[in-house]
Amino acid sequence: MTQELSKFDRIIERYERSEESLLAILQDYQREFQYVPEEGMRRLSEVMGVPLSKLYAMATFYKALSLVPRGRHTIKVCTGTACHLKGAPQILETLERELRVKRNGTTEDGEFTLECVNCVGACAMAPVILVDEVYHGQNRPSKVMDIIKKQVGS
Repeated sequence: MTQELSKFDRIIERYERSEESLLAILQDYQREFQYVPEEGMRRLSEVMGVPLSKLYAMATFYKALSLVPRGRHTIKVCTGTACHLKGAPQILETLERELRVKRNGTTEDGEFTLECVNCVGACAMAPVILVDEVYHGQNRPSKVMDIIKKQVGS
């Protein structure tokens, strides 16, 4: 058994052998690997006796799951109306340039995934970014990299 398979098995072993556990297992894969590997879904399908197509349907339905590797840190830029009007496009451009990544992409070193999100429900704090689910409001393009460096320590 490969090292990857043993990691998948250790995650699967934490849960009951029932379909109710599938989403939680996929979420654990996401946390462990920064995405849901195909090999992990194949192993889960074998162990739980569910069709692989069902696991793909779940993995593509839930936005929190990704089938492609994501960065260790996720930066979300709110592009809702209030944030857009207060400078979100300029913040997004700054992050793309400074991190050398396109929106909804991951840096080459696997450190950051940059996402655009429609609304984070914090309009009073506009413009808002989330770094690993921590909200940072009233941003300016000149300050976003300092916020990221301070939070992730890079």
